[in-house]
Amino acid sequence: MKIVILDGYTTDEGDLSWGELADMGELSYYERTSPDQVVERAKDAEILIVNKVLLDKKVLEKLPRLKYIGLLSTGYNVVDIEYAEQRGIPVCNIPDYSTKSVAQLTLALLLELTMGVGLHSGKVRQGEWSACKDFCFRSQDIIELDGKTVGLIGYGAIAKEVAKIACALGMKVLAYRRHKFEDDAYAEYADLDRLYSESDVISLHCPMNSDSDRIIDAKAISAMKDGVIIINTARGGVVDECAVRSGLDCGKIGGYAADVLSSEPPSVENPLLGAPRCYITPHMAWASREARSRLMEIAIDNVRAYLDGKIKNCVY
Repeated sequence: MKIVILDGYTTDEGDLSWGELADMGELSYYERTSPDQVVERAKDAEILIVNKVLLDKKVLEKLPRLKYIGLLSTGYNVVDIEYAEQRGIPVCNIPDYSTKSVAQLTLALLLELTMGVGLHSGKVRQGEWSACKDFCFRSQDIIELDGKTVGLIGYGAIAKEVAKIACALGMKVLAYRRHKFEDDAYAEYADLDRLYSESDVISLHCPMNSDSDRIIDAKAISAMKDGVIIINTARGGVVDECAVRSGLDCGKIGGYAADVLSSEPPSVENPLLGAPRCYITPHMAWASREARSRLMEIAIDNVRAYLDGKIKNCVY
């Protein structure tokens, strides 16, 4: 069984092992694969493992031996799912491996926007506290979260974890998703109009699809509270980045923090780079060692299940 990993570097930075997968067949491993290298490297693969390498119909048509596609991610937009299904090629993803880590970064971004820990630490290093006449010093408003309302767009596993944390901080939680859910111990269902008008903080946790494409645009922002804080750990494309920049420039948006951008790595011309009251982290929420270890374990287990005739986590 020929197994090929086309872009394993972000999953395994040298601190994990693909040994169990190597025991299942002849393994070829590549840290990164450019588009012009995909077909040559994958042409003999029966099992293909990818993260961000594009497997569209034109590529898949040139891989006649391919029998299984394993994703090193939850999202599967890099694969032409319809064509893979026509070919009878299972496409298996990695669900729920990074829930705790992404929720943790969501909280970190929220706390940075409301407390400015990193900002103020930098000011101290720069000598601004030393030059201050008073015993205390601050360069932004400090916001207490107790009693504030957070609106979650999307209410899957990650959003539910964020809801638990928000409740522990004394926040009221509203949540929206396409299919209405029954209120639970942590969140109350709200449509988007209500969520926009009542939320002090809006946090995005929805998948990227035609319904969520730039769901946060100029019209949505205009319906929000003045000074709203927006956090995006979902996908860059769920916000109109130019509209967010305009909202930050005029003060309508009190702060924006994201772990994702519309293009990654970003162009130096991305409107959010250098924007006021804006924090961008480099798509790192999922990448704790603990989460990457879970990802690898599930990826290997998916392959093992396929070889045993028991397909798991197929996306179609």
